[in-house]
Amino acid sequence: MANIIINPTLSHLIFLPLIGALILLLLPLKNKKVIHLFSFIYSLIPFLYSLLIFIKFKSEGGIQFEEKQLWIKLFNIYYHLGIDGISLLLVTLTCFLIPLVFLSSFKYIQEHLKTYYISFLILQAGVVGSFVALDMFLFYVFWELMLLPMYFIIGIWGGKRRIEAAIKFLIFTAFGSFLMFLSILYLVSFKYFQENILTFDIFSFYNIQLPHLAGVLCFFGFLLGFAIKVPMVPVHTWLPDAHTEAPAGGSIILAGILLKLGTYGLIRFLIPIFPKVFYDYIPLLLILSVIGIIYGGFLSFAQEDFKKLIAYSSVSHMGFITLGIFSLNFYALNGAILQMINHGLSTGALFLMAGMLYERKHTRMMEDFGGIAKVIPTFTAFFIFISLSSIGLPGLNGFWGEFLILLGTFQEYKIFAILGATGVVLSAVYLLTAIKRVFFGEIKFPENERFKDMDFREWVLLICFGIPIVWIGIYPKYFLLKISPALEGYLNMIKGFLK
Repeated sequence: MANIIINPTLSHLIFLPLIGALILLLLPLKNKKVIHLFSFIYSLIPFLYSLLIFIKFKSEGGIQFEEKQLWIKLFNIYYHLGIDGISLLLVTLTCFLIPLVFLSSFKYIQEHLKTYYISFLILQAGVVGSFVALDMFLFYVFWELMLLPMYFIIGIWGGKRRIEAAIKFLIFTAFGSFLMFLSILYLVSFKYFQENILTFDIFSFYNIQLPHLAGVLCFFGFLLGFAIKVPMVPVHTWLPDAHTEAPAGGSIILAGILLKLGTYGLIRFLIPIFPKVFYDYIPLLLILSVIGIIYGGFLSFAQEDFKKLIAYSSVSHMGFITLGIFSLNFYALNGAILQMINHGLSTGALFLMAGMLYERKHTRMMEDFGGIAKVIPTFTAFFIFISLSSIGLPGLNGFWGEFLILLGTFQEYKIFAILGATGVVLSAVYLLTAIKRVFFGEIKFPENERFKDMDFREWVLLICFGIPIVWIGIYPKYFLLKISPALEGYLNMIKGFLK
Protein backbone atom coordinates (compact mmCIF):
# COMPACT_ATOMS: atom_id res chain seq x y z
CA MET A 1 0.00 0.00 0.00
CA ALA A 2 1.37 3.36 -1.04
CA ASN A 3 1.02 6.78 0.55
CA ILE A 4 0.71 5.50 4.09
CA ILE A 5 1.29 8.15 6.74
CA ILE A 6 0.78 7.07 10.32
CA ASN A 7 0.30 9.98 12.71
CA PRO A 8 -2.76 9.26 14.89
CA THR A 9 -2.87 12.69 16.58
CA LEU A 10 -6.10 13.80 14.90
CA SER A 11 -7.59 10.31 15.16
CA HIS A 12 -7.23 10.58 18.93
CA LEU A 13 -9.14 13.86 18.84
CA ILE A 14 -11.98 12.22 16.88
CA PHE A 15 -12.21 8.97 18.82
CA LEU A 16 -11.83 10.37 22.36
CA PRO A 17 -15.45 11.65 22.34
CA LEU A 18 -16.67 8.32 20.88
CA ILE A 19 -14.86 6.42 23.63
CA GLY A 20 -16.50 8.72 26.18
CA ALA A 21 -19.91 8.00 24.66
CA LEU A 22 -19.24 4.25 24.87
CA ILE A 23 -18.11 4.51 28.51
CA LEU A 24 -21.27 6.45 29.38
CA LEU A 25 -23.39 3.84 27.63
CA LEU A 26 -21.78 0.88 29.41
CA LEU A 27 -21.23 2.30 32.90
CA PRO A 28 -24.18 1.55 35.23
CA LEU A 29 -24.46 5.16 36.43
CA LYS A 30 -27.80 6.08 38.02
CA ASN A 31 -27.08 9.18 40.08
CA LYS A 32 -27.79 12.31 38.03
CA LYS A 33 -25.06 14.40 39.67
CA VAL A 34 -22.48 11.69 38.94
CA ILE A 35 -23.53 11.52 35.26
CA HIS A 36 -23.34 15.32 34.93
CA LEU A 37 -19.94 15.48 36.62
CA PHE A 38 -18.42 12.51 34.78
CA SER A 39 -19.53 13.86 31.38
CA PHE A 40 -18.13 17.30 32.10
CA ILE A 41 -14.78 16.05 33.40
CA TYR A 42 -14.38 13.63 30.48
CA SER A 43 -15.16 16.38 27.95
CA LEU A 44 -12.13 18.29 29.24
CA ILE A 45 -9.82 15.56 27.89
CA PRO A 46 -10.47 16.26 24.16
CA PHE A 47 -10.33 19.99 24.91
CA LEU A 48 -6.90 19.77 26.53
CA TYR A 49 -5.73 17.54 23.68
CA SER A 50 -6.95 20.12 21.13
CA LEU A 51 -5.01 22.81 23.02
CA LEU A 52 -1.88 20.70 22.68
CA ILE A 53 -2.46 20.49 18.91
CA PHE A 54 -3.09 24.24 18.77
CA ILE A 55 0.17 25.00 20.60
CA LYS A 56 2.22 22.54 18.50
CA PHE A 57 0.74 23.82 15.23
CA LYS A 58 3.39 25.69 13.24
CA SER A 59 2.46 29.08 11.78
CA GLU A 60 3.11 28.09 8.20
CA GLY A 61 1.08 26.99 5.21
CA GLY A 62 0.30 23.39 4.33
CA ILE A 63 -1.31 20.40 6.01
CA GLN A 64 0.01 19.35 9.42
CA PHE A 65 -0.56 16.28 11.66
CA GLU A 66 -1.42 14.34 8.49
CA GLU A 67 -2.60 10.73 8.69
CA LYS A 68 -3.32 8.60 5.63
CA GLN A 69 -4.15 4.90 5.45
CA LEU A 70 -6.05 2.84 2.91
CA TRP A 71 -9.56 2.24 4.25
CA ILE A 72 -11.79 0.70 1.53
CA LYS A 73 -9.48 -0.85 -1.05
CA LEU A 74 -12.18 -1.63 -3.64
CA PHE A 75 -13.00 2.07 -4.13
CA ASN A 76 -9.55 3.44 -3.24
CA ILE A 77 -11.01 5.32 -0.25
CA TYR A 78 -8.47 6.50 2.29
CA TYR A 79 -8.75 7.35 5.94
CA HIS A 80 -7.03 10.67 5.33
CA LEU A 81 -6.85 13.39 7.97
CA GLY A 82 -4.98 16.67 8.22
CA ILE A 83 -5.30 20.15 9.66
CA ASP A 84 -4.22 23.58 8.44
CA GLY A 85 -4.78 27.22 9.35
CA ILE A 86 -8.26 27.14 7.83
CA SER A 87 -9.51 24.36 10.12
CA LEU A 88 -7.29 24.70 13.21
CA LEU A 89 -9.29 27.36 15.09
CA LEU A 90 -12.59 25.66 14.23
CA VAL A 91 -11.42 22.37 15.71
CA THR A 92 -10.19 24.14 18.86
CA LEU A 93 -13.49 26.04 19.18
CA THR A 94 -15.46 22.79 18.91
CA CYS A 95 -13.50 21.14 21.71
CA PHE A 96 -13.70 24.35 23.79
CA LEU A 97 -17.48 24.71 23.60
CA ILE A 98 -18.47 21.12 24.43
CA PRO A 99 -17.32 21.23 28.11
CA LEU A 100 -19.09 24.59 28.52
CA VAL A 101 -22.28 23.11 27.08
CA PHE A 102 -22.03 20.21 29.53
CA LEU A 103 -21.46 22.55 32.48
CA SER A 104 -24.40 24.72 31.38
CA SER A 105 -26.69 21.66 31.35
CA PHE A 106 -26.34 20.77 35.05
CA LYS A 107 -29.61 22.47 36.04
CA TYR A 108 -31.62 22.59 32.84
CA ILE A 109 -31.29 18.94 31.72
CA GLN A 110 -32.58 16.34 34.18
CA GLU A 111 -34.13 13.65 31.95
CA HIS A 112 -32.40 11.02 29.78
CA LEU A 113 -29.02 12.33 30.90
CA LYS A 114 -26.91 9.56 29.39
CA THR A 115 -28.57 9.92 26.00
CA TYR A 116 -28.11 13.69 26.15
CA TYR A 117 -24.37 13.57 26.76
CA ILE A 118 -23.81 10.64 24.39
CA SER A 119 -25.55 12.63 21.63
CA PHE A 120 -23.20 15.58 22.13
CA LEU A 121 -20.08 13.39 22.21
CA ILE A 122 -21.05 11.68 18.93
CA LEU A 123 -21.82 15.11 17.49
CA GLN A 124 -18.38 16.34 18.55
CA ALA A 125 -16.67 13.41 16.82
CA GLY A 126 -18.61 14.10 13.61
CA VAL A 127 -17.82 17.81 13.62
CA VAL A 128 -14.10 17.41 14.32
CA GLY A 129 -13.93 14.65 11.71
CA SER A 130 -15.57 16.92 9.13
CA PHE A 131 -13.05 19.68 9.79
CA VAL A 132 -10.00 17.42 9.41
CA ALA A 133 -11.10 14.88 6.75
CA LEU A 134 -9.16 15.13 3.49
CA ASP A 135 -10.98 12.31 1.69
CA MET A 136 -14.35 13.21 0.14
CA PHE A 137 -16.06 9.98 1.23
CA LEU A 138 -14.67 10.22 4.77
CA PHE A 139 -15.82 13.85 4.97
CA TYR A 140 -19.33 12.83 3.97
CA VAL A 141 -19.41 10.06 6.61
CA PHE A 142 -18.51 12.55 9.35
CA TRP A 143 -20.91 15.15 7.86
CA GLU A 144 -23.80 12.68 8.16
CA LEU A 145 -22.66 11.43 11.58
CA MET A 146 -23.52 14.75 13.23
CA LEU A 147 -27.01 14.98 11.71
CA LEU A 148 -28.93 12.53 13.90
CA PRO A 149 -27.45 13.59 17.28
CA MET A 150 -28.56 17.19 16.66
CA TYR A 151 -31.99 15.95 15.58
CA PHE A 152 -32.38 14.10 18.88
CA ILE A 153 -31.01 17.00 20.94
CA ILE A 154 -33.71 19.30 19.51
CA GLY A 155 -36.46 16.66 19.42
CA ILE A 156 -36.05 15.24 22.94
CA TRP A 157 -34.88 18.14 25.11
CA GLY A 158 -36.32 21.08 23.18
CA GLY A 159 -39.36 23.31 23.77
CA LYS A 160 -43.04 22.81 23.03
CA ARG A 161 -42.62 22.79 19.24
CA ARG A 162 -39.47 20.68 19.37
CA ILE A 163 -40.69 17.86 17.10
CA GLU A 164 -41.67 20.27 14.35
CA ALA A 165 -38.35 22.12 14.65
CA ALA A 166 -36.33 18.86 14.69
CA ILE A 167 -38.09 17.51 11.60
CA LYS A 168 -37.60 20.81 9.79
CA PHE A 169 -33.90 20.74 10.66
CA LEU A 170 -33.61 17.15 9.45
CA ILE A 171 -35.45 17.73 6.15
CA PHE A 172 -33.48 20.84 5.22
CA THR A 173 -30.04 19.47 6.10
CA ALA A 174 -30.74 16.00 4.66
CA PHE A 175 -31.88 17.57 1.38
CA GLY A 176 -28.71 19.65 1.17
CA SER A 177 -26.57 16.62 2.03
CA PHE A 178 -28.28 14.55 -0.68
CA LEU A 179 -27.54 17.15 -3.36
CA MET A 180 -23.93 17.33 -2.21
CA PHE A 181 -23.66 13.52 -2.27
CA LEU A 182 -24.94 13.38 -5.86
CA SER A 183 -22.36 16.02 -6.83
CA ILE A 184 -19.58 14.02 -5.16
CA LEU A 185 -20.61 10.86 -7.03
CA TYR A 186 -20.56 12.73 -10.32
CA LEU A 187 -17.11 14.18 -9.67
CA VAL A 188 -15.68 10.77 -8.76
CA SER A 189 -17.34 9.09 -11.77
CA PHE A 190 -16.19 11.81 -14.16
CA LYS A 191 -12.59 11.56 -13.00
CA TYR A 192 -12.67 7.77 -13.26
CA PHE A 193 -14.10 7.63 -16.80
CA GLN A 194 -12.08 10.56 -18.16
CA GLU A 195 -8.72 9.91 -16.50
CA ASN A 196 -9.09 6.29 -15.36
CA ILE A 197 -8.34 7.42 -11.80
CA LEU A 198 -10.53 6.26 -8.93
CA THR A 199 -10.00 8.61 -6.02
CA PHE A 200 -11.89 10.50 -3.32
CA ASP A 201 -8.95 12.71 -2.35
CA ILE A 202 -10.25 16.27 -1.93
CA PHE A 203 -7.25 18.00 -3.49
CA SER A 204 -7.40 15.85 -6.64
CA PHE A 205 -10.74 17.50 -7.52
CA TYR A 206 -9.48 21.08 -7.26
CA ASN A 207 -10.12 22.96 -10.51
CA ILE A 208 -11.62 19.87 -12.16
CA GLN A 209 -12.53 20.54 -15.80
CA LEU A 210 -16.18 19.47 -16.10
CA PRO A 211 -18.54 20.14 -19.02
CA HIS A 212 -20.16 23.54 -18.49
CA LEU A 213 -23.67 22.36 -17.57
CA ALA A 214 -22.38 19.56 -15.33
CA GLY A 215 -20.02 22.02 -13.63
CA VAL A 216 -22.83 24.46 -12.91
CA LEU A 217 -25.14 21.71 -11.58
CA CYS A 218 -22.45 20.24 -9.33
CA PHE A 219 -21.51 23.73 -8.17
CA PHE A 220 -25.08 24.41 -7.06
CA GLY A 221 -25.31 20.93 -5.52
CA PHE A 222 -22.37 21.76 -3.25
CA LEU A 223 -23.54 25.35 -2.78
CA LEU A 224 -27.00 24.30 -1.53
CA GLY A 225 -25.50 21.66 0.76
CA PHE A 226 -23.30 24.25 2.45
CA ALA A 227 -25.68 27.24 2.14
CA ILE A 228 -28.40 25.39 4.05
CA LYS A 229 -25.94 24.67 6.85
CA VAL A 230 -24.68 28.31 7.03
CA PRO A 231 -27.66 29.18 6.54
CA MET A 232 -27.77 31.67 3.69
CA VAL A 233 -30.90 33.47 2.55
CA PRO A 234 -33.26 32.08 1.20
CA VAL A 235 -32.58 28.59 2.66
CA HIS A 236 -32.35 29.87 6.24
CA THR A 237 -35.92 29.26 7.45
CA TRP A 238 -35.09 26.14 9.48
CA LEU A 239 -32.66 28.01 11.74
CA PRO A 240 -34.93 30.27 13.88
CA ASP A 241 -37.21 27.34 14.79
CA ALA A 242 -34.27 25.05 15.56
CA HIS A 243 -32.58 27.69 17.73
CA THR A 244 -35.77 28.66 19.53
CA GLU A 245 -36.87 25.13 20.38
CA ALA A 246 -33.45 23.60 21.10
CA PRO A 247 -32.20 23.47 24.69
CA ALA A 248 -29.61 26.11 25.57
CA GLY A 249 -26.74 23.65 24.99
CA GLY A 250 -28.13 22.72 21.58
CA SER A 251 -28.39 26.38 20.58
CA ILE A 252 -24.80 27.03 21.68
CA ILE A 253 -23.46 24.18 19.56
CA LEU A 254 -25.74 24.98 16.63
CA ALA A 255 -24.60 28.62 16.51
CA GLY A 256 -21.05 28.05 17.68
CA ILE A 257 -20.07 25.05 15.56
CA LEU A 258 -22.59 23.54 13.16
CA LEU A 259 -23.18 26.70 11.13
CA LYS A 260 -19.43 26.99 10.60
CA LEU A 261 -19.38 23.67 8.77
CA GLY A 262 -21.23 25.44 5.98
CA THR A 263 -18.77 28.31 5.70
CA TYR A 264 -15.83 25.89 6.05
CA GLY A 265 -17.27 23.84 3.17
CA LEU A 266 -17.49 26.93 0.98
CA ILE A 267 -13.77 27.56 1.48
CA ARG A 268 -12.47 23.98 1.40
CA PHE A 269 -14.71 22.54 -1.34
CA LEU A 270 -16.89 24.91 -3.34
CA ILE A 271 -14.42 27.61 -4.41
CA PRO A 272 -11.33 25.48 -5.23
CA ILE A 273 -13.28 22.68 -6.96
CA PHE A 274 -15.30 25.06 -9.14
CA PRO A 275 -13.21 28.28 -9.29
CA LYS A 276 -14.39 29.42 -12.73
CA VAL A 277 -18.09 28.73 -12.06
CA PHE A 278 -17.74 30.45 -8.70
CA TYR A 279 -16.20 33.49 -10.36
CA ASP A 280 -19.19 33.73 -12.71
CA TYR A 281 -21.64 33.75 -9.80
CA ILE A 282 -19.76 36.03 -7.39
CA PRO A 283 -22.23 38.94 -7.85
CA LEU A 284 -25.20 36.70 -6.97
CA LEU A 285 -23.43 35.27 -3.91
CA LEU A 286 -22.42 38.73 -2.67
CA ILE A 287 -25.99 39.98 -3.12
CA LEU A 288 -27.36 37.03 -1.09
CA SER A 289 -24.77 37.73 1.64
CA VAL A 290 -25.74 41.40 1.91
CA ILE A 291 -29.45 40.50 1.91
CA GLY A 292 -28.75 38.09 4.77
CA ILE A 293 -26.97 40.79 6.77
CA ILE A 294 -29.72 43.40 6.37
CA TYR A 295 -32.71 41.04 6.41
CA GLY A 296 -31.44 39.22 9.52
CA GLY A 297 -30.86 42.54 11.25
CA PHE A 298 -34.36 43.86 10.61
CA LEU A 299 -35.99 40.56 11.63
CA SER A 300 -33.96 40.54 14.86
CA PHE A 301 -35.28 43.99 15.71
CA ALA A 302 -38.87 42.80 15.14
CA GLN A 303 -38.72 39.85 17.57
CA GLU A 304 -40.46 39.64 20.95
CA ASP A 305 -38.96 36.23 21.75
CA PHE A 306 -35.45 36.87 23.07
CA LYS A 307 -34.07 33.60 21.71
CA LYS A 308 -35.52 34.26 18.26
CA LEU A 309 -33.81 37.65 18.26
CA ILE A 310 -30.45 35.94 18.78
CA ALA A 311 -31.34 33.32 16.16
CA TYR A 312 -32.03 35.93 13.47
CA SER A 313 -28.90 37.80 14.51
CA SER A 314 -27.03 34.61 13.53
CA VAL A 315 -28.42 34.91 10.02
CA SER A 316 -27.11 38.48 9.89
CA HIS A 317 -23.68 37.67 11.32
CA MET A 318 -23.22 34.62 9.10
CA GLY A 319 -23.97 36.94 6.16
CA PHE A 320 -20.86 38.90 7.18
CA ILE A 321 -18.79 35.71 7.07
CA THR A 322 -20.01 34.67 3.60
CA LEU A 323 -19.43 38.23 2.38
CA GLY A 324 -15.79 37.91 3.43
CA ILE A 325 -15.44 34.48 1.82
CA PHE A 326 -17.01 35.44 -1.50
CA SER A 327 -14.93 38.63 -1.73
CA LEU A 328 -11.90 36.35 -2.22
CA ASN A 329 -9.60 38.93 -0.65
CA PHE A 330 -6.75 38.12 1.73
CA TYR A 331 -7.94 40.47 4.49
CA ALA A 332 -11.60 39.51 4.05
CA LEU A 333 -10.83 35.79 4.22
CA ASN A 334 -8.73 36.25 7.36
CA GLY A 335 -11.60 38.23 8.86
CA ALA A 336 -14.14 35.58 7.80
CA ILE A 337 -12.31 32.75 9.56
CA LEU A 338 -11.66 34.90 12.63
CA GLN A 339 -15.33 35.92 12.62
CA MET A 340 -16.39 32.27 12.57
CA ILE A 341 -14.65 31.94 15.93
CA ASN A 342 -15.98 35.29 17.19
CA HIS A 343 -19.55 34.40 16.27
CA GLY A 344 -19.22 31.04 18.02
CA LEU A 345 -18.05 32.76 21.20
CA SER A 346 -20.35 35.80 21.29
CA THR A 347 -23.56 34.24 19.97
CA GLY A 348 -22.91 31.04 21.92
CA ALA A 349 -22.59 33.12 25.09
CA LEU A 350 -25.80 35.04 24.27
CA PHE A 351 -27.70 31.77 23.89
CA LEU A 352 -26.19 30.58 27.16
CA MET A 353 -27.37 33.72 28.97
CA ALA A 354 -30.81 33.47 27.36
CA GLY A 355 -30.94 29.97 28.84
CA MET A 356 -29.94 31.32 32.25
CA LEU A 357 -32.79 33.84 32.10
CA TYR A 358 -35.16 31.06 31.06
CA GLU A 359 -34.07 28.99 34.08
CA ARG A 360 -35.09 31.90 36.31
CA LYS A 361 -38.56 32.58 34.87
CA HIS A 362 -39.35 29.94 32.22
CA THR A 363 -40.21 32.44 29.54
CA ARG A 364 -38.35 33.87 26.57
CA MET A 365 -40.59 36.90 25.95
CA MET A 366 -38.84 40.22 26.55
CA GLU A 367 -42.03 41.87 27.82
CA ASP A 368 -42.00 39.49 30.82
CA PHE A 369 -38.80 41.04 32.15
CA GLY A 370 -37.82 44.70 32.60
CA GLY A 371 -35.89 46.44 35.36
CA ILE A 372 -34.02 43.31 36.45
CA ALA A 373 -30.63 45.08 36.33
CA LYS A 374 -31.44 46.23 39.88
CA VAL A 375 -31.90 42.62 41.00
CA ILE A 376 -29.13 40.84 39.06
CA PRO A 377 -26.50 43.54 38.39
CA THR A 378 -23.57 41.17 37.79
CA PHE A 379 -25.53 39.14 35.25
CA THR A 380 -26.59 42.37 33.54
CA ALA A 381 -22.98 43.56 33.32
CA PHE A 382 -21.91 40.28 31.71
CA PHE A 383 -24.82 40.43 29.28
CA ILE A 384 -23.93 43.94 28.17
CA PHE A 385 -20.27 42.88 27.80
CA ILE A 386 -21.19 39.90 25.59
CA SER A 387 -23.63 42.03 23.55
CA LEU A 388 -20.94 44.63 22.90
CA SER A 389 -18.62 41.89 21.66
CA SER A 390 -21.35 40.76 19.26
CA ILE A 391 -21.91 44.33 18.06
CA GLY A 392 -18.17 44.69 17.35
CA LEU A 393 -16.96 47.16 19.96
CA PRO A 394 -13.24 47.94 19.49
CA GLY A 395 -11.20 46.04 22.06
CA LEU A 396 -13.46 42.99 21.90
CA ASN A 397 -13.35 40.05 19.51
CA GLY A 398 -16.15 40.98 17.10
CA PHE A 399 -14.46 44.19 16.00
CA TRP A 400 -11.50 42.60 14.23
CA GLY A 401 -13.50 40.07 12.25
CA GLU A 402 -15.96 42.66 10.95
CA PHE A 403 -13.22 45.23 10.32
CA LEU A 404 -11.11 42.84 8.23
CA ILE A 405 -14.13 41.58 6.29
CA LEU A 406 -15.27 45.10 5.43
CA LEU A 407 -11.71 46.25 4.67
CA GLY A 408 -11.07 43.37 2.28
CA THR A 409 -14.49 43.57 0.66
CA PHE A 410 -14.10 47.32 0.14
CA GLN A 411 -10.87 46.69 -1.78
CA GLU A 412 -12.70 44.38 -4.19
CA TYR A 413 -16.38 45.38 -4.17
CA LYS A 414 -16.97 48.79 -2.61
CA ILE A 415 -20.77 48.88 -2.87
CA PHE A 416 -21.16 45.51 -1.12
CA ALA A 417 -18.84 46.61 1.69
CA ILE A 418 -20.91 49.78 2.21
CA LEU A 419 -24.18 47.81 2.23
CA GLY A 420 -22.69 45.17 4.52
CA ALA A 421 -21.57 47.84 7.00
CA THR A 422 -25.22 48.63 7.70
CA GLY A 423 -25.30 45.31 9.57
CA VAL A 424 -23.01 46.78 12.23
CA VAL A 425 -25.52 49.57 12.83
CA LEU A 426 -28.47 47.16 12.85
CA SER A 427 -26.80 44.84 15.37
CA ALA A 428 -26.29 47.78 17.72
CA VAL A 429 -29.94 48.79 17.32
CA TYR A 430 -31.56 45.43 18.04
CA LEU A 431 -29.19 44.34 20.83
CA LEU A 432 -29.15 47.64 22.71
CA THR A 433 -32.94 47.89 22.38
CA ALA A 434 -33.28 44.37 23.77
CA ILE A 435 -30.96 45.21 26.68
CA LYS A 436 -33.07 48.25 27.51
CA ARG A 437 -36.33 46.27 27.44
CA VAL A 438 -35.08 43.28 29.43
CA PHE A 439 -32.78 44.85 32.03
CA PHE A 440 -33.72 48.49 32.51
CA GLY A 441 -36.79 50.55 33.35
CA GLU A 442 -39.24 49.66 36.13
CA ILE A 443 -39.74 46.15 37.46
CA LYS A 444 -43.10 45.11 36.02
CA PHE A 445 -43.67 41.83 37.85
CA PRO A 446 -43.13 41.16 41.59
CA GLU A 447 -41.62 37.71 40.92
CA ASN A 448 -38.76 39.37 39.02
CA GLU A 449 -37.59 40.91 42.30
CA ARG A 450 -36.82 37.40 43.55
CA PHE A 451 -34.31 36.61 40.81
CA LYS A 452 -30.96 35.37 42.08
CA ASP A 453 -27.77 36.81 40.68
CA MET A 454 -25.05 34.59 39.26
CA ASP A 455 -23.96 31.45 41.10
CA PHE A 456 -20.47 29.93 40.96
CA ARG A 457 -21.25 27.71 37.94
CA GLU A 458 -22.51 30.68 35.92
CA TRP A 459 -19.46 32.74 36.89
CA VAL A 460 -17.17 29.97 35.59
CA LEU A 461 -19.12 29.66 32.34
CA LEU A 462 -19.14 33.36 31.52
CA ILE A 463 -15.51 33.92 32.49
CA CYS A 464 -14.54 31.04 30.18
CA PHE A 465 -16.37 32.80 27.34
CA GLY A 466 -15.00 36.20 28.36
CA ILE A 467 -11.30 35.27 28.28
CA PRO A 468 -11.05 34.50 24.52
CA ILE A 469 -13.42 37.39 23.74
CA VAL A 470 -10.99 39.85 25.36
CA TRP A 471 -7.88 38.00 24.16
CA ILE A 472 -8.92 38.14 20.49
CA GLY A 473 -10.06 41.75 20.92
CA ILE A 474 -6.74 42.91 22.36
CA TYR A 475 -4.28 40.66 20.51
CA PRO A 476 -5.82 39.18 17.33
CA LYS A 477 -2.36 38.81 15.79
CA TYR A 478 -1.76 35.62 17.80
CA PHE A 479 -4.68 33.92 16.03
CA LEU A 480 -4.21 35.55 12.64
CA LEU A 481 -0.64 34.22 12.49
CA LYS A 482 -2.11 30.71 12.59
CA ILE A 483 -4.58 31.50 9.80
CA SER A 484 -2.73 33.78 7.37
CA PRO A 485 -0.04 31.47 5.89
CA ALA A 486 -2.64 28.88 4.86
CA LEU A 487 -4.86 31.56 3.32
CA GLU A 488 -1.97 33.11 1.41
CA GLY A 489 -1.25 29.79 -0.28
CA TYR A 490 -4.97 29.19 -0.76
CA LEU A 491 -5.54 32.50 -2.57
CA ASN A 492 -2.47 32.02 -4.78
CA MET A 493 -3.86 28.62 -5.77
CA ILE A 494 -7.32 30.03 -6.61
CA LYS A 495 -5.86 32.91 -8.61
CA GLY A 496 -3.73 30.42 -10.52
CA PHE A 497 -6.86 28.43 -11.38
CA LEU A 498 -8.60 31.57 -12.66
CA LYS A 499 -5.82 32.55 -15.10
